[in-house]
Amino acid sequence: MTPFRIEIPQDRLDDLRHRLAATRWPDESPATGWEAGVPLGYLKDLADYWGTGYDWRAQEARLNEFPQFTTEIDGQTVHFLHVRSPEPGAVPLILTHGWPGSVVEFMNIIGPLTDPARHGGDPADAFHVVAPSLPGFGFSTPLAAPGWGTSRVARAWAELMKRLGYDRYGAQGGDTGAIITPELGRIDSDHVIGVHVNNLGTFPSGDPAELAGLTETDQARLAFMTTWGRDMSGYAIVQSTRPQTISYALTDSPVGQLAWIVEKFKEWTDPSAGLPEDAIERDLILTDVSVYWLTGTAGSAARIYYEDARTWGQASPRSQVPTGVAVFPNDITLRPLAERDHNVVRWSEFSRGGHFAALEAPDLLVEDVRSFFRPLR
Repeated sequence: MTPFRIEIPQDRLDDLRHRLAATRWPDESPATGWEAGVPLGYLKDLADYWGTGYDWRAQEARLNEFPQFTTEIDGQTVHFLHVRSPEPGAVPLILTHGWPGSVVEFMNIIGPLTDPARHGGDPADAFHVVAPSLPGFGFSTPLAAPGWGTSRVARAWAELMKRLGYDRYGAQGGDTGAIITPELGRIDSDHVIGVHVNNLGTFPSGDPAELAGLTETDQARLAFMTTWGRDMSGYAIVQSTRPQTISYALTDSPVGQLAWIVEKFKEWTDPSAGLPEDAIERDLILTDVSVYWLTGTAGSAARIYYEDARTWGQASPRSQVPTGVAVFPNDITLRPLAERDHNVVRWSEFSRGGHFAALEAPDLLVEDVRSFFRPLR
């Protein structure tokens, strides 16, 4: 375990500002709004703020308030935050982000999770938090070898928790983390006391009986799943088939990287939000994008799609680990299918928030995590 601090060289920040100022912009699309992608005027304004108003050093200092480390697991450098609670009875909890996320997602929930007494909560709900960067993402780089799909990540997380001396722990994750976290429960069930997920993907097997008698809410989510596959999955198709090709554009152009990610903050956040920054503070969005840009990890992060694409849609053994499912607006989580694949003991639905729950509705996510693990401690 090696202590780690984020210290981006100044010349890398200067280069970012130069590239932003020298951007070669395309013509505006004749399509209206966001239907063909990020509007030109919106992106110009956001890029200008990134280059002239946004303060990376302030955000870097915020991230460095959390103790950070690196270790090598299975030949791969793994970066992680490790924040121990002051409460002696705290339960270890590993948090897993997805794409286009990072450990930035957890900045507003680590405090309430580790020290609930300081945030209006019960000290008995405290956690020791471990929050790794996925291999190939951010500071868990460079990607040392092929084969780092979600199952291999789950095995690495089990090893990480063992090295930290945590014999009994919980796990939470969203997006890609909602794939890795249940898998961690399957492979380390002797040590994982419970699994909590948000943005859990649930997909029909082809058996019509699975979809018989769906509630009106689940029917709407099924319809949105079809819409997503038709109109919103282009990024996933590219990243799962040609991650190296797209990496050249995203690694060379900060505006390209910004557009590639901010589109998801528009499409996946609370549907009541008109713009991404109506759902998530603009500086936090740019901090997440900056982590990808400053570490040059567009291509290596995309590879997790490439590694997993061959197993998409294949059934996994049903997990017997107690599972809590938090469903936020725009999630395509169908309860009958979740219960088919997981031992669901808690089901929560929320009317605000979205895909990036830890950033959009940290209060709701924290309270649901506390409530889920309370009887499992």
